[in-house]
Amino acid sequence: MTSAARGHRRLAALLLVASSALAGCSVIGGSDAAAPEPTPTPRTGPAETRHAVPYATTAPRQTLDLYLPAGDGRTVFPLVVLIHGGGFVDGSSAELSEVATRLVGQGFAAASLDYRLSGDAPFPAGVQDVRAAVRYLRANALGWGVDPHRFAAWGESAGGYLASMIGATAAEKTFDDPALGNPGVSSGVQVVVSWFGPADFGTMDAQAKENGCDDAAQQHGAPDSPESRWLGGALDEVPDRVQEASVVRQVGAASALPPFLLVHGTRDCTVPPGQSEELAGALRARGARVTLVRVEGAEHSDPRITAEQEQPSIDFLRTTFGLSSH
Repeated sequence: MTSAARGHRRLAALLLVASSALAGCSVIGGSDAAAPEPTPTPRTGPAETRHAVPYATTAPRQTLDLYLPAGDGRTVFPLVVLIHGGGFVDGSSAELSEVATRLVGQGFAAASLDYRLSGDAPFPAGVQDVRAAVRYLRANALGWGVDPHRFAAWGESAGGYLASMIGATAAEKTFDDPALGNPGVSSGVQVVVSWFGPADFGTMDAQAKENGCDDAAQQHGAPDSPESRWLGGALDEVPDRVQEASVVRQVGAASALPPFLLVHGTRDCTVPPGQSEELAGALRARGARVTLVRVEGAEHSDPRITAEQEQPSIDFLRTTFGLSSH
């Protein structure tokens, strides 16, 4: 056996151990990951970006942008699934290109998703899309030099909700639609980062009032609110759907939960900070690992949050995935 072959066999053994260890320690109640073989082929070649890659074929917005780092032939990369915000009514995967590029520079692959919005189809279509994208990425990870057992979801606002939802249902089949492709492949993630995302639409108005926000911020139950449009009806007209769409409720029913990082501005009157506090409480009640960061005086989508919390969020991912400090 050549020295190169022996080196690849040692790498495969190390990855097997690392993936097994991560699966066992990062998710309470067990792991959603399948057996950690086969080992990904380490990526070689320059960094590469692929735009508008279809992960399903039932709607035009079911595409993603894939960012692959330069490969030295020895390294396999964890992947961060980036999910844009926009109140479930607009937004684009291109909005997260800068953070994707920074992630690539710090040892990650990244995928920025588009998904069906409320004008395309009501809940749970968008959640089903994100889970289909994760399945597509995991099914193809081996050939990209990506570790299918080290997936993170990171979203802002509505994207934070979606990241939290797939984290809360990481070990379940909830919201999986096999018709969107890759049935049988796990749609779970091993860590979640949510920036100022909603977690329970039914409690948003009361929390906005408690946070000293004006009446205009207390209209989440109105028929034309982003949340009502997402659910396909005014919140008081679709109580069962409000419950089904609650990340907090899904946490309570979960058999396993990954680590969460929640970041929220204390002066957010679009998605009140009580949403992240409520979710953090639910996660702690289940014994999950959760870190809640309050950014004093920051409003919704505040540039301060990006300036102050982007690198700490990346560092959180690096630590969780066992990468060396950058």
